[in-house]
Amino acid sequence: MSLREPPAPGWTLGIDVGGTKTAFGIVRFPEADIGRRLTIETPERAQSGPAFLDRVTQEAGHLLEQAASDGTPCAGIGVSICELVDLSGHVTSRHRVQWPGVPVSERLGTLAPTVIDADVRAAALAEAHWGAGRGDDQFLYLNIGTGISTCWVKDGIPHAGARGNALALASSPTSFTCPHCGKAGSYVLEDIAGGVGLTARYAERRGVGAASARDVLAAASAGDAAALAIIQEATLALGHALGLAINVLDPRSVVVGGGLGAAPGAYWDGMVQATRAHIWSETTRDLPIKPAALGADSALIGAAARAWLDAGSP
Repeated sequence: MSLREPPAPGWTLGIDVGGTKTAFGIVRFPEADIGRRLTIETPERAQSGPAFLDRVTQEAGHLLEQAASDGTPCAGIGVSICELVDLSGHVTSRHRVQWPGVPVSERLGTLAPTVIDADVRAAALAEAHWGAGRGDDQFLYLNIGTGISTCWVKDGIPHAGARGNALALASSPTSFTCPHCGKAGSYVLEDIAGGVGLTARYAERRGVGAASARDVLAAASAGDAAALAIIQEATLALGHALGLAINVLDPRSVVVGGGLGAAPGAYWDGMVQATRAHIWSETTRDLPIKPAALGADSALIGAAARAWLDAGSP
């Protein structure tokens, strides 16, 4: 995977399968410009399995037909998904989308050559070459949306790890025992600082529903004490984890994407402050922490870019 000798200009179809919505886009390279778009809802639980893949395949087929009639035929399909994806392109977790064991690449491959990757790696690839990470020889990409995930990027290439699992910053429990009172505790960072967790905790504390994390951010901006307290707790926990990752990797910069992570205001300010407080080295503490430049399109563009690079490989 390299853009040092990029393929010829062309179009591919990007599909970003998220926890709440799935976005499609015809993307032209090397500009990474998105043409035709489509967004559908990602169903929950069992409905997000084979039947949902049928719907995705159907919509992808329609878009490919339209692209061909527009004179922009696509050389391949790139899929990003909010799950673990192994080095062979198989989905290996079912946290949001029930695709383990489902023949995703085979089904979509009947339409065009297909490549599948985790959404955070796809987004990191896009930010490395067309976004906020461009020009940095190495950076840590952090995505905060429905959930939270990370990817280290070196020389423009997202690091996948030995099994494809090098992304789970916030999914496993953090367990501890207080040295003063001896009380044991445990929490999952995603349940505290991710979009779904933020919304659920606000609803529980206020006794009223919130439609989304953006509602919680809006309430905090309006001075809602409960929203402000929840965001403070969330960003403190996130800053501890992100600071530890920075201490281990020592990246040139941190690029933060996702609908929640890149939103200005109390969440962003609290995250940056807490992260810097948990960076040990003074020479690292002032590293750039910057919002992703491609917004909600980063994973879509990155998925399409993977297909473009694969189409140009010998």
